[in-house]
Amino acid sequence: MKLINEDCLEVMKEMPDGCIDLTVTSPPYDNLRTYKDSLEWGEHIWKPVLEQLYRVAKAGGVVVWVVGDSTIKGSESGVSFRQALYAKECGFNLHDTMIYQKAQACFGSNNCYLQAFEYMFIFSKGKPNALNFIRDRANKRAGVESMGASGLSADGSKAKRIKKEMKAQGKRKNIWEYGVGGGKTGHPAVFPEKLANDHIISWSNEGDTVFDPFMGSGTTGVACKNLNRSFIGIEKVEEYFKIAEERINSLAL
Repeated sequence: MKLINEDCLEVMKEMPDGCIDLTVTSPPYDNLRTYKDSLEWGEHIWKPVLEQLYRVAKAGGVVVWVVGDSTIKGSESGVSFRQALYAKECGFNLHDTMIYQKAQACFGSNNCYLQAFEYMFIFSKGKPNALNFIRDRANKRAGVESMGASGLSADGSKAKRIKKEMKAQGKRKNIWEYGVGGGKTGHPAVFPEKLANDHIISWSNEGDTVFDPFMGSGTTGVACKNLNRSFIGIEKVEEYFKIAEERINSLAL
């Protein structure tokens, strides 16, 4: 575990190329919170952050980028989409656009439905090295059953039906629901530990190095320690850094 109390951009500039297997992070999007008046956020920050994340990612590495948009004068900002498109300009594939659905609706204006989700963009540097899909969706067609085979046989006749084993548990869909927040840590925007846990399982293997440039209260680091991954976390605000440090170091090895 390597925890750093500095500005992530300055630290990332000193990191070697291709040293990170997986990044799981939620940047301080759209100035929705001040974070102890330390927040300086905008295109001039998130663009170089994405550039550096591409550089430090290994070939086959993945970045999980959890973001949402503010609503200004009746219109959502759309910054999350701009970030996703810029990540592609940097060289990333937009491997998946996932949804973090909140079990409790958080807020919303009188003119809109209640806001209840954030985006989880999955950026990959080529084909992901790790694809450990979580299978916890009950499969209605479990067992061995006859299925239609598409296309034609080599002689041009219609392909015969085939038998395929259907597993009891199917691959999870890409909308994941969790309760809001991650407990009383003293940080204003804690994402659920289970969210970090599920992404780390999905996109990395034991012993891999996982990175969070906006560590906050250390949720990604906590999940990494529980899942036997190496972790590098950076947090600019000293108060939040101390919270993260205490949370992570208090866990048994």
